[in-house]
Amino acid sequence: MIKCGRPRKGEELLSRDRLLDTAISLFLEYGYGNLSLETIAKEARVSMRTIYSQFGGKAGLFGAVIRRCSDQFVTSLSEEHVLERSPEEALASFAKQFLHSITRPDVVRIRAILIGESLRFPDLATQFYEQGPQRTLDHLTQFFARQQQAGYFAAMDPHFLADQFLSALRSERFQKLQLGLEPTPDEAEIDVWVRRAIDLFLHGSLNTKDAAT
Repeated sequence: MIKCGRPRKGEELLSRDRLLDTAISLFLEYGYGNLSLETIAKEARVSMRTIYSQFGGKAGLFGAVIRRCSDQFVTSLSEEHVLERSPEEALASFAKQFLHSITRPDVVRIRAILIGESLRFPDLATQFYEQGPQRTLDHLTQFFARQQQAGYFAAMDPHFLADQFLSALRSERFQKLQLGLEPTPDEAEIDVWVRRAIDLFLHGSLNTKDAAT
């Protein structure tokens, strides 16, 4: 029997999750330009009107996929999650989740699709950047600003601090991973990756003892 009327909130969330799960699977299989909204709607068992009303179109749906991925690590920087941890512990927690997420084979593949098709579809690049890198940078900026107010970090542009920390995490290794020249890191390798990046970021590379003599 066909259900009429507005679905309950729980059903809406399940339907949205199913749609996003289906969308990422199809994006990985067909890419972006070769995939139609009709195909996504049919495979996810939703109407085209649902996709347009919730996401505004295919670019918005792609952006929602990226946003859900970034949810896995940006929420760890929210104020209530860091109150009982030191800044170093909070950064380590974020960094591990961040690297685990962006080094997954499906996420690496999504990024490759973006690079290959962004010139043809500018809205695709915009959605990816706003819902992924920009959103991550904004949350990190807010984190550093709060920590500066508490006296943990030097008084400098928190946006610059956030940008430099992300750059330290991505590193040359991530570029090699994107090119297929580096295997997907396991949990132990990510732990080492994070520890080295945080040590360098927090303590620098200058030998202050020798520099003072």
